[in-house]
Amino acid sequence: MENAGYIALSRQLALRREMSLVAHNIANMNTPAFKAEKMFFREYIKEPAKGEALSFVQDICMARDLSAGPVSTTGNDLDLAISGQAYFSIETPEGVRYTRHGRFQLDGQGRIVDGLGAPVLSTAGAPITVPPGSGSLTISDDGTVSGNAATIGRIGLYEFDKESELKREGNGSFSAEGQQPQDANKSRIVQGALEQSNVQAIIEMTRMIEIHRSYESTAKLIKDQHDQFMRSVGKLTSMRQN
Repeated sequence: MENAGYIALSRQLALRREMSLVAHNIANMNTPAFKAEKMFFREYIKEPAKGEALSFVQDICMARDLSAGPVSTTGNDLDLAISGQAYFSIETPEGVRYTRHGRFQLDGQGRIVDGLGAPVLSTAGAPITVPPGSGSLTISDDGTVSGNAATIGRIGLYEFDKESELKREGNGSFSAEGQQPQDANKSRIVQGALEQSNVQAIIEMTRMIEIHRSYESTAKLIKDQHDQFMRSVGKLTSMRQN
């Protein structure tokens, strides 16, 4: 394959990875608190043994859009949205994780948990258990949980110096990757509401169409290069036979 073919192939591989990322964004456009991601590319210069340098396409990183999604009112006592850059903390089998996905519920033990049963942690780092007969729960903007006018506990809210470096895991949770969480003093909880995904469907669909067109154009270039190579081989073969 000629150099142009190799360069086109590097672009095609990068487009496939970008298409997977865009598809993942679109698939989560209705997932509460989901943050869209975008891939970034750069030119990679390869110096061959002879001749001119070759310019390849290289994907260098993915960046997460940290902007808050729109908040929708649900009226459910344990649906919680965060106003600010903070995260809830939850206890998982793999350790403490952080999330903005605030669709919580009570489990059989009366603990406040997420959709997978992971307990939501208090400011003291312990699960919050609602005593039987507590009635309708009230959760103030600082995370204080109350029932029948009695305080039950306070939900912890945490921020990070390098929020973009949080590692995404399943069910909208993140691991801190060695970062030290800090108490969030400026963020507030909104009870009876959920933060929605910040994915902008029209932009993602437009990007998907652009990627598809670029992929087809690159595939045509590779095919043209191959056809030209085969014609050259055919001519050389014909000349030798004559």
